[in-house]
Amino acid sequence: MTTTALGSILVGSTDPDRLRSWYRAAFAPDQPEQGPLHVGGVLLVFEKRTDVAGENPEPGRAIVNFHVEDAHEAEAHLNSIGVTWFAELERRPSGWFAGLIDPDGSYVQIIEFAVGVH
Repeated sequence: MTTTALGSILVGSTDPDRLRSWYRAAFAPDQPEQGPLHVGGVLLVFEKRTDVAGENPEPGRAIVNFHVEDAHEAEAHLNSIGVTWFAELERRPSGWFAGLIDPDGSYVQIIEFAVGVH
Protein backbone atom coordinates (compact mmCIF):
# COMPACT_ATOMS: atom_id res chain seq x y z
CA MET A 1 0.00 0.00 0.00
CA THR A 2 1.24 3.48 -0.80
CA THR A 3 1.84 6.01 1.93
CA THR A 4 -0.77 8.72 2.21
CA ALA A 5 -0.44 12.18 3.68
CA LEU A 6 -2.94 14.83 4.59
CA GLY A 7 -2.47 17.52 1.96
CA SER A 8 -5.39 19.89 2.37
CA ILE A 9 -8.60 20.58 4.22
CA LEU A 10 -11.54 22.06 2.33
CA VAL A 11 -13.48 24.45 4.56
CA GLY A 12 -16.94 25.14 3.16
CA SER A 13 -18.67 28.36 4.14
CA THR A 14 -21.45 30.68 3.08
CA ASP A 15 -18.84 33.46 3.38
CA PRO A 16 -15.45 31.94 2.52
CA ASP A 17 -13.69 35.30 2.07
CA ARG A 18 -14.56 36.37 5.62
CA LEU A 19 -13.56 32.98 7.00
CA ARG A 20 -10.26 32.91 5.09
CA SER A 21 -9.44 36.42 6.30
CA TRP A 22 -10.05 35.33 9.90
CA TYR A 23 -7.83 32.22 9.60
CA ARG A 24 -5.15 34.27 7.86
CA ALA A 25 -5.15 36.89 10.64
CA ALA A 26 -5.22 34.22 13.35
CA PHE A 27 -2.73 31.67 12.04
CA ALA A 28 -1.03 32.71 8.81
CA PRO A 29 -0.58 36.50 8.62
CA ASP A 30 2.43 36.09 6.31
CA GLN A 31 0.31 34.39 3.63
CA PRO A 32 -0.92 36.13 0.45
CA GLU A 33 -4.31 37.85 0.32
CA GLN A 34 -5.78 35.18 -1.99
CA GLY A 35 -5.64 31.43 -2.42
CA PRO A 36 -5.24 28.58 0.04
CA LEU A 37 -3.39 29.09 3.30
CA HIS A 38 -0.23 27.01 3.77
CA VAL A 39 -0.10 26.00 7.44
CA GLY A 40 2.34 23.40 8.65
CA GLY A 41 2.52 21.51 5.37
CA VAL A 42 -1.27 21.36 4.97
CA LEU A 43 -3.36 23.65 2.76
CA LEU A 44 -6.55 25.22 4.11
CA VAL A 45 -8.82 25.78 1.12
CA PHE A 46 -11.93 27.95 1.56
CA GLU A 47 -14.90 27.43 -0.74
CA LYS A 48 -18.35 28.98 -1.04
CA ARG A 49 -20.93 26.27 -0.43
CA THR A 50 -24.71 26.25 -0.60
CA ASP A 51 -25.03 22.96 1.29
CA VAL A 52 -23.82 24.33 4.64
CA ALA A 53 -25.46 26.57 7.23
CA GLY A 54 -24.18 30.06 7.93
CA GLU A 55 -23.23 28.88 11.42
CA ASN A 56 -22.00 25.37 12.20
CA PRO A 57 -24.72 23.53 14.18
CA GLU A 58 -22.21 20.88 15.38
CA PRO A 59 -19.00 22.81 16.13
CA GLY A 60 -17.25 19.87 17.77
CA ARG A 61 -17.71 17.40 14.90
CA ALA A 62 -14.37 18.29 13.30
CA ILE A 63 -11.88 20.46 15.16
CA VAL A 64 -8.88 21.99 13.39
CA ASN A 65 -5.85 21.85 15.70
CA PHE A 66 -2.98 24.27 15.26
CA HIS A 67 0.25 23.10 16.88
CA VAL A 68 2.15 26.10 18.19
CA GLU A 69 5.60 26.53 19.70
CA ASP A 70 4.40 28.94 22.40
CA ALA A 71 0.76 28.69 23.45
CA HIS A 72 0.93 31.82 25.60
CA GLU A 73 2.26 33.87 22.69
CA ALA A 74 -0.40 32.40 20.37
CA GLU A 75 -3.08 33.19 22.96
CA ALA A 76 -1.88 36.81 23.20
CA HIS A 77 -1.95 37.19 19.41
CA LEU A 78 -5.43 35.66 19.15
CA ASN A 79 -6.69 37.94 21.94
CA SER A 80 -5.29 40.92 20.03
CA ILE A 81 -7.56 40.12 17.08
CA GLY A 82 -10.59 39.57 19.33
CA VAL A 83 -11.28 35.83 19.10
CA THR A 84 -13.95 34.11 21.18
CA TRP A 85 -12.70 31.28 23.40
CA PHE A 86 -14.75 28.21 24.32
CA ALA A 87 -11.92 26.82 26.48
CA GLU A 88 -9.25 28.97 28.08
CA LEU A 89 -5.59 28.03 27.91
CA GLU A 90 -4.88 25.22 30.33
CA ARG A 91 -2.03 22.91 31.19
CA ARG A 92 -2.69 19.21 30.65
CA PRO A 93 -0.29 16.28 31.04
CA SER A 94 0.57 16.38 27.33
CA GLY A 95 0.95 20.17 27.03
CA TRP A 96 -1.01 23.42 26.78
CA PHE A 97 -4.46 23.50 25.12
CA ALA A 98 -7.04 26.20 24.36
CA GLY A 99 -10.15 26.29 22.18
CA LEU A 100 -11.62 29.12 20.14
CA ILE A 101 -14.50 29.60 17.75
CA ASP A 102 -14.12 30.68 14.13
CA PRO A 103 -16.60 33.10 12.47
CA ASP A 104 -18.74 30.19 11.20
CA GLY A 105 -19.04 28.77 14.72
CA SER A 106 -16.58 25.88 14.25
CA TYR A 107 -14.16 24.91 16.98
CA VAL A 108 -10.42 25.43 16.60
CA GLN A 109 -7.70 24.51 19.10
CA ILE A 110 -4.18 25.67 19.74
CA ILE A 111 -1.87 23.06 21.21
CA GLU A 112 1.65 23.35 22.53
CA PHE A 113 2.73 19.77 23.18
CA ALA A 114 5.07 19.06 26.08
CA VAL A 115 8.62 18.17 25.01
CA GLY A 116 8.68 14.61 23.67
CA VAL A 117 4.88 14.33 23.33
CA HIS A 118 3.24 14.22 19.90
